Amino acid sequence: MFRKPLIASIYTSPSRLFHTSVANKMLQVWGRRTSSNVQAVLWCLAELNVPYTQYDIGHRFGGNNTPEYLAMNPNGLVPVIRDGDDEPLFESSAIVRYLAAKYGSDAFWPKDPAKRAQVDKWAEWAKTNVFLGFTAPIFWPVVRTPKSKQNPEQIRGAIASLDKFLDIAETELSKKTFLAGEEFTLADIQLGHALFRYFDIDIERKKRPNLERYYETLKGRKAFQDMVMVSYDELRAKEE
Repeated sequence: MFRKPLIASIYTSPSRLFHTSVANKMLQVWGRRTSSNVQAVLWCLAELNVPYTQYDIGHRFGGNNTPEYLAMNPNGLVPVIRDGDDEPLFESSAIVRYLAAKYGSDAFWPKDPAKRAQVDKWAEWAKTNVFLGFTAPIFWPVVRTPKSKQNPEQIRGAIASLDKFLDIAETELSKKTFLAGEEFTLADIQLGHALFRYFDIDIERKKRPNLERYYETLKGRKAFQDMVMVSYDELRAKEE
């Protein structure tokens, strides 16, 4: 059963934030909860019951262009984590793999290299094809672009491109409960964290009964509800 991890969500001045965080031995996460990449990390942490402190950084909170933050991630993007006294880590895919390796069960992230590679194969596929094929080409134009500036033909083309990969997911999920097998794994974090917004926004979607069944299964997980099914209203473009 999912047990809610110990979480502290903090917004404070950047100077105080980085000053206090140095002495914090709990795992720390920098990044706003409306970032889909941050959501993948927070969902993973919740599934693995890892206590952490989370700092709201980026977008309306700012703080990601300070010298202190850029020293941790020169890209100025979120998320970043720091686990105890270890070096800060950025890039969400690297972060969730680290968390899986350190805190995950053998079912979630197998120790056997061959079995782990099968999970990682689908995790990488989901991130590079589904998540990246949805977020910038579809979600941003539909949600983060004013209606008056949207290009419907371009959006339809992006949906058609994404459909090819969702059809692959549909086929795989006709054969197994989760993306990489019968157990919930890191691959499901990488695929699943894009699905809430995919099914929530106003676009045309093909009927895919297996993908829809899979999504309903994810929605039944409290960690998914808490960390992924988060309002993105603050990201919506305002009409000019």
